[in-house]
Amino acid sequence: MKRPNKPVSRTEPRVQKSPTPRGLEVVPASADRWRDLELLFGENGACGGCWCMTWRLKRSEFDKQKGAGNKKAFKRLVESGRPPGVIAYIDGRPAGWCAVAPREQYSVLGRSRTLAPVDDQPVWSISCFFIVREFRGQGVTRPLLEAAANFAKAQGAKITEGYPHDLGENKLPPPFVWTGLLSTFAQAGFSEAARRSSKRPIMRKNL
Repeated sequence: MKRPNKPVSRTEPRVQKSPTPRGLEVVPASADRWRDLELLFGENGACGGCWCMTWRLKRSEFDKQKGAGNKKAFKRLVESGRPPGVIAYIDGRPAGWCAVAPREQYSVLGRSRTLAPVDDQPVWSISCFFIVREFRGQGVTRPLLEAAANFAKAQGAKITEGYPHDLGENKLPPPFVWTGLLSTFAQAGFSEAARRSSKRPIMRKNL
């Protein structure tokens, strides 16, 4: 049995609560919401033809089916009967997405040294966020994260984890921080479980 990596001692991120937008609702991305996901992701499939398949495929396979192929693969996931994430609405309009699934479904994680398993406990991974441009900066990410953790719990998960960026005082455009920010995970009650890279901690929450 592997022992958890000892978390690196460092200053805890400042937790600053963001107000939840009025009219916000977050629900599982079930098959009947496919049209809303199409509208949410748009022609670019959220970013660069990804359609939230980056974590699930080998790089060569991802590049080969980028765009239409990834869209078909993602649609099959959505229509499989087990939602691959949650979708946020604001006043009935699709506003944001968060991917969550058992860690073993994300093959890229299995090949990552930085994000290798902390231990041998079964975990659900919160792997990706996408917020429509007009709703960015309005506090949508944290409710998405919390809803994703609750969804995982409802499916029987005992632990959920994410792989956010620790930018410190630096900033990056939203498309480059699609795994979320450390501060957001801290707000949602996640704690650092391992850090093999200065800017990429593994954050966990017991459910």
